[in-house]
Amino acid sequence: MPDAIELLKARRSVKPREMTGPGPSPAEIETILTIGARVPDHGKLAPWRFIIFEGEARERAGEVIAKVFARKNPQASAAEIEIEKKRLTDAPLVIAVVSFTKPHPKVPPFEQELSAGASAMNIVTAATALGYGACWLTGWFAFDRDVLDGLGLKPDEKIAGFIHIGKPSKPNEERPRPALSEIVTRF
Repeated sequence: MPDAIELLKARRSVKPREMTGPGPSPAEIETILTIGARVPDHGKLAPWRFIIFEGEARERAGEVIAKVFARKNPQASAAEIEIEKKRLTDAPLVIAVVSFTKPHPKVPPFEQELSAGASAMNIVTAATALGYGACWLTGWFAFDRDVLDGLGLKPDEKIAGFIHIGKPSKPNEERPRPALSEIVTRF
């Protein structure tokens, strides 16, 4: 288990197309999801839930995405539709973080949505700590109501992100990060 500070300093998203199997074991998935549920949650509302896509479920979800894409883009080529069909198939595991808000006198919707985002980041961090590559993505289909309905989301639910998890197939490259002097001010 890497040192927590070093892990956080070195964490880097891994592109799903650069992931391979095997994916996390059932016990590792339970650990990842347990950590995903251990986030700031004012009011104890749990304004998020998780959908697991692994094995054939990734292809079934891709069928939903491709059908909606083809219907909304009648000029799309077969190759473009095939790309949409494979949106969730690169990584062996994809976890969707579903966000929803509950009426509450002290916890505004924005704060509840931030909790879902914190959950997604905890999932990424937990997967990284277990030695996997992880990448938090959305894409057009994460915001398309027809896709969300096809994936079984309720009308008041949204996708905060699809977290792709797998073994990195090559060393990860660092990318430029903002200098603290450019993003920090003191009041």
